[in-house]
Amino acid sequence: MDKFVYYLVTLVESVLGVFGVRALYEQPRYSVVQHLDRGVEIRAYEGRLAVETDSRGQGDGEAFGRLFRYITGANRTGGLIAMTAPVEAGGQRIAMTVPVEQGAGGTMRFFLPRAVAEAGAPEPTEKGVRLVQVPPERIAALRFTGSLSPEARSVHERTLTDVLAASNQKLQSPPFFMGYDPPFSVPFLRRNEIAARLTSP
Repeated sequence: MDKFVYYLVTLVESVLGVFGVRALYEQPRYSVVQHLDRGVEIRAYEGRLAVETDSRGQGDGEAFGRLFRYITGANRTGGLIAMTAPVEAGGQRIAMTVPVEQGAGGTMRFFLPRAVAEAGAPEPTEKGVRLVQVPPERIAALRFTGSLSPEARSVHERTLTDVLAASNQKLQSPPFFMGYDPPFSVPFLRRNEIAARLTSP
C-alpha cells in the first residue's frame, strides 16, 4: 500500500469514527466470560502483539506521535502498518487520539494487526518505542459514552472497582482507559472503556 492510499484510508477511518463507525479497525480477539452488575464484563483476551512507549498520561501527544510514526514507517522495514482499536492509555489526562490503550504505569500502547504479528513485526527505529508480547489475560471492562473528562473517568473507575470488589474479583493492576474513537467523535456515539487486568481465577 503506498503512502497516499494509506493516509486516505486512515482519514476515512477517522471521519467514520466521528459517527461511531469502527468496522474498519481490527480489534483484539476476546470472549465475554461473565456479565457483572452495572454493565461490567469479564473478558478473556487472546495473546497479542503491541507497540508501546512511555507516556505522561492519557493526553500525551508526544507518546501518541512516537507510536504513530512507528506504524507510518519508523521501523526497520519502513513499512506502513494499519491502525487498530482500541488504544490503551493510563494516567489522569484525557486521550487526544483515535483508539489507544494506555496503562496506569505510564505507557501508551497500539495493538498490531494479527497479520503483522504473524509475519514478524519490524523493530522500531525510534528511541523509547518497543514491541511487547501481551499474553492471554482476563480483563474487566465497563463501557460508556460521552465525556472523557477526569471527573467522568473517575466516576467510571469507581463503579468498576466497586463492582469487582463486590464480586470478589482481584485486580492485577490499576484501571486504565481504552479508547476506540477520535476525541472529536459525536459524544453519545463514542465508545470509551475503563478496564482493569485481573488475576487468574
